[in-house]
Amino acid sequence: MIPLRAAPAGPPDPPESDSMTQPDRVCVGAIAGSFGVKGEVRLKSFCTDPKAIVRYGPLFTEDGSRSFDITLTRAVANGLGVRLSGVLTKEQADALRGTSLYVAREKLPAVGDDEFYHADLIGLDVHDTGGAPIGKVHAVYNHGAGDLLEITGPGMKTALLLPFTRAVVPTVDLAARRVIVDLPEGLE
Repeated sequence: MIPLRAAPAGPPDPPESDSMTQPDRVCVGAIAGSFGVKGEVRLKSFCTDPKAIVRYGPLFTEDGSRSFDITLTRAVANGLGVRLSGVLTKEQADALRGTSLYVAREKLPAVGDDEFYHADLIGLDVHDTGGAPIGKVHAVYNHGAGDLLEITGPGMKTALLLPFTRAVVPTVDLAARRVIVDLPEGLE
């Protein structure tokens, strides 16, 4: 879990599949490409502790059609070197580039008070402090300086990026499927 207010980052969940529906899974990593010539891959972990991803296996593809046991081999630039079960050649590893990896939600640790998995935030309605609707949380990003909520909605020409801090997002109500934002001056 990210110490601030959110937990493992990742892209928005894809449409539901028969084998593993959205509420049942959380994106925990993505294959960045092959590494070496013996089927290793470079894995980008979205876990607070990147190496923790090995504890949640097996990991599944977006559509749930494939699963992989993973073995950590080494730390590499911008990720981890790992072996995936069933991937034995560089060509097989290359074919998986860009593949997002998911885990069953029940395998993840429970989040603490005021912490959330990104997957739980995506799709929530966004309202200002006066109750006026703004849009929906489209994605959650973290580029190293903290989490950002991407807000999209009708009438918006471009997405709105807001820092996911208590000052800007004072209320997250998962039961009501909404967040309240205190828009910074100039964005009202």
